[in-house]
Formats: sequence, structure tokens, C-alpha cells
Amino acid sequence: EIVWPTPRRLAIGNLANFGYEDTVLLPVPLTIGKAFKPSANGMLDIGLAANWLVCRQECIPQEGSFVLQVPAKGSTAAQGADFEASSKASPQVHTGDAQAKVNGETLTVSISGLPAGWNGRALQAFPETPNVVEPVSAPQTSDALTTTAQKPSTQEWNNGVWTGRFVLSAQRETAPKIFPVVLALDTQSLHSVATVSGTWPALASSPNAGIAPAAASAQATTVIGGSSGSNTVSASWGMALLAALLGGLILNLMPCVLPVLAIKVLAFSRHGEHSRASHRAQGIAYTLGVVLSFVALGALMLGLRASGEQLGWGFHLQSPAVLAVLATLFTLLGLNLAGVFEIGSVLPHRVACMQARHPVIDAFLSGVLAVAIASPCTAPFMGASLGYAISLPGYQALGIFAALGVGLALPFLLVAWVPTVGKWLPRPGAWMDTFRRFMAFPMLATVVWLVWVLGHLSGVDGAGALLALLLCLSLLVWSLNLTGRSRTVFATISVAILLVLTGAIGPLVLKMDDPVAGGSLLAGGQSGSPWQAWAPGKVEAELAAGHPVFVDFTAAWCITCQYNKKTTLGSADVLADMRSHNVTLLRADWTRRDPAITVALEALGRSGVPVYVLHQNGKPPVVFSEILDKQALRSALATL
Repeated sequence: EIVWPTPRRLAIGNLANFGYEDTVLLPVPLTIGKAFKPSANGMLDIGLAANWLVCRQECIPQEGSFVLQVPAKGSTAAQGADFEASSKASPQVHTGDAQAKVNGETLTVSISGLPAGWNGRALQAFPETPNVVEPVSAPQTSDALTTTAQKPSTQEWNNGVWTGRFVLSAQRETAPKIFPVVLALDTQSLHSVATVSGTWPALASSPNAGIAPAAASAQATTVIGGSSGSNTVSASWGMALLAALLGGLILNLMPCVLPVLAIKVLAFSRHGEHSRASHRAQGIAYTLGVVLSFVALGALMLGLRASGEQLGWGFHLQSPAVLAVLATLFTLLGLNLAGVFEIGSVLPHRVACMQARHPVIDAFLSGVLAVAIASPCTAPFMGASLGYAISLPGYQALGIFAALGVGLALPFLLVAWVPTVGKWLPRPGAWMDTFRRFMAFPMLATVVWLVWVLGHLSGVDGAGALLALLLCLSLLVWSLNLTGRSRTVFATISVAILLVLTGAIGPLVLKMDDPVAGGSLLAGGQSGSPWQAWAPGKVEAELAAGHPVFVDFTAAWCITCQYNKKTTLGSADVLADMRSHNVTLLRADWTRRDPAITVALEALGRSGVPVYVLHQNGKPPVVFSEILDKQALRSALATL
């Protein structure tokens, strides 16, 4: 076991942590058996697995595995002084009598046989068992227990016997029969174990029992506005699956999914061209494409996080390369829907006919495309589900991602398998060609959005370079739709221009722009804007100054974020309420990969945006619904 040095009491207001600052040595005695033989290199390999908390304004859990190689026949005398000092700093075993008695909400500990020089002096008391008594900043000297909001511990001396009275913790989960405690005065300390008598009060049922740490963090918040149900999904995996299913279903209504819905409507408007069996096969294929893509994307995120990457949901749209590929794909889809080119005139006949000959494969690929463009959005019920998923074992987490996929695919699956729903679709006719050409505009609108998101990563030059390349690509696909000599001439010119521009300005698309020089439109801090850029520790600093804080976790690729920003957060009434209550407005821009924002989201039990949080001193943070309700926000502000 570790030979712990006497800790220090690190006060946090009226409460305290027990721990260490600066350099600390934790000796661990090892017994070397007679049969020990050093390795071939003559070294003794000592392994260590450790976990700890690093605390300043907040506590960050860390862990690691280490190996120390000690020469089996060498000298370690150089560290002798450190071990001697650590031994002197460790509590000595107390041999006197120690008794503890439970009386209501108080634990009274009496210890005799302490050093004579301690008599009458205030001691530092460090209870060893966690969550039994309140960890107050310092025990008070008093002859009676005072009842205040801070619930202080008290201590007194009576005929050489030290008595300490401790208030039982509201977090208590055990009724121990012994109570180990370290008593310290100046550089001396003693470790005593008191036998407990009396009847412990009934244990309060712990709301977080059996919940993973990330889920428990999520429950430490108050949720307002349509997402209260989503916060309670952490209570069980089954509830999390249900919430994920509902979140995926609602995702069909988000603006970012509209272009994909257009593809599905066009596909099923031709219901007369295929048999009922074909429709059902397409529905299953589309569902498989969606579910497998969600699971694959979730597995990739979990795998990268396990390797040390600080990632959250929608991480793929923090890559300029992914944005450029998606913008290219949707440009081609838009041009195809508008009639600028037909697949058959660009690709070989066998490839061009695959869509008609293999509608099931086409439906599967449509499902993959739906996830690629829909995944950055976070619908109601999705936020807490995704935040809970990252704290679960792999197979349970992937189950939540699969449930999201089933929810997204469910409407299409119903149309395919339920004849009554399918009959709601209009019959095929001339209107289909007009509708098809009209749906090119949502596709191209998606391209505008993707280029705008890219501009936050690669700057104006990167966005402009991508637009120029997409223009050349459009010229190329138009020229391939021509016939005769003109096709050869225009296609050759188009290919030449596209190759030259790709080499000249293509790197600008993939180059990450300087966030300070480029300036984010989301992070706040513009002249005249009430919003400031979020930074680690800024919330705590503002709270310490007496200001409530509202944090908007957002990203350029999050359509829901932009909607809330233009509506609720742009409301003159809301902004006036913020000013009247002296609320500091912080905007955390997650468009670029930012590990600090990822950690802050995880502390709230979330792994994606949007997330809206209201902080105030002495109360848990209030987390609002992903679709930010104006009245809910104003009602919360009115309570400040």
C-alpha cells in the first residue's frame, strides 16, 4: 500500500479538498522474494498504474501507466534523503483509545493518548473514508456544535481527550463500522482508527447510483425547455436507446437533411415503376445504409477518442478535405437534378445504368449520403444520448448510434413497407420533371453552406479557391454532355483549366487558416457585439466577479445553431434581459477542432452542439433544449 504523507487542506470557500501541492513523494514498500532473478539487462522493472485529479478552478481526472527500471545491483542512496523526509511527513500509528458515536446527523469522535504538547490546541482533522462527513475547510474550536448553513465541524479538549464533531455528508453511501482519521499539528501527525457505535441514519438513495461518470455529470445539471426528457436518458441504457430513436426521427425535420429528403421523395414518387417487393428491399437497403453509417461514424469517433483525440459528434466537418468532398458531391447532384448533365452522357453506359438496374444499391448509398450530411445536426433528445454514449462500453455505445440511425431511416422504411403510407405520395406524371429541377436549388444551397463552413477553417482564400474549382468542375460536366467535336474541344479545355487550378489554388482549400488572423464569425468579440469568445476558466472568472454567464456552444456546420442564433439569441427582448441581469455572454466556437471545448461539453454530458448553458453562483448549470425556446430562456433569466 502507498505510505501517504500527511495531506494539506485545500480550501474552496467553506469546503475543502485533501491533497498535495508542488512535489509529493508517495513511497510504496516492495518485498523482494529470495527467488528473484533480475532480467538479462540487470534491471528490476517496476510497473505502476495510477489515476489522479489535477485541480485548480476545476478538477481534471488523469491516469497513466508507467515503468521504472532500477539497477538490481546499483545504489539508490541518492534518493535516501527524499524517502527519509517522506517518512517523517507520514502519520505515525496512534496507539491510544479512539471511539466514535453516531448521534442523529453528527459523528462524535473522541481520541485519548495524544501527545502532551497537543493538549488544548486546534488540530487539523483529515477523515480518511470519503463521503462520510462534510469536508469543511477547517474544524472550528467550540464546546458545542453550531448549526449554520455551512455545517462546520467543531473540536474541543476535555481532560486531555480530543473530541471532534463532524456533520454527516449528504453524499454518504455507507455506514462504516470504523472511522479512520489523521490528526495533525504543525509537522506532526497521527493516524487513528475509531470504532463506531450508535445507529446510522437511513441512507438516502443516490440518484447517480450505477451511472457512468459522464452520465452522472450530465445529471448534475438542470435542463430547461423541451430537453428535460433527454437529460434523464442517462438513467438507463434502454431509456438512452429510446431517446436516440426519437432524436434520429426528429432529425428528419432538421434543415440540414432537406436535400437528402429531396432524393428520397423523387425516388419514391416513381412507386409505379417498381413492385412492392422492390420498394421493401429499397427501404431495408436505405435503413442499412443509414444505420451502418451511423455505427461506423460512431466507432471511428470512439476509436479516435480512445487513442487520445478530443473529438465529438460532427468531428468530420472539422476537416477541410471532408467539406470539399461533400461540396463537390452536392454540386454534381445539383447539376444533375437541374438537367445540366445526365449520368448516361458522362459515365460509361454500364455504370450509368447501375441506378436503374440496382435500385437497392442506390437506396443503400442514399442512406450513406443521408448520414454524411445529417450527422452534424443535433436534434432534441440527441444531445444527452450522444453524451451518454461516450461513457459506455463499446457495444452499448454503438447500440445508441444504431438507434439514431433507425430513427432517421424510420419514415422512409414506413413508406416502403406500409402500403397506406405509400399511397399518400402523388402519382407519377409530368410534375416530376419540374419538381426534380426545382430540387436542384436545395442541393446548391447545401453547397453554399458547406463553402461557408469551409471559410471558417481555410479562410476567405480557401472558400474562394473551392468555388473556383467547383465552377471549373461544372464546366467540365456540362461539356461532357455535349456531342460531336464541341464535346472534345470544351472537355479538353475544361480538364486543362481544372488541373492547372487544382495545382495552383487547391492547397488553399486544405490549408487551415489562422483563427486569430481569420477571425471567427461565431466566436464573438466583434466590434459592438455583446458576445465574447469562450476560453477555459473564463466562466469561473466571471462567476467569481459576480456575473451570471450564458454560454453558446456552436459551430458553423451546425444548422440548428445558426437558426437559434438568428431567432432566440438574436431577439431584442432576450438580449435586453441579458443586459438587465448583467449576464456575460460567451460563445464557444467548435467549428475547428478544440479539445478544450470538447472537455467542457463532456462535463455537461454532451458530445455535440448546439448546447446552451446558464451558469450562476451557488446553483448547478442550467442546460437548455437544442431548439432554444425564447420563453424558456427568458423565464430562466427572470430567476436571476
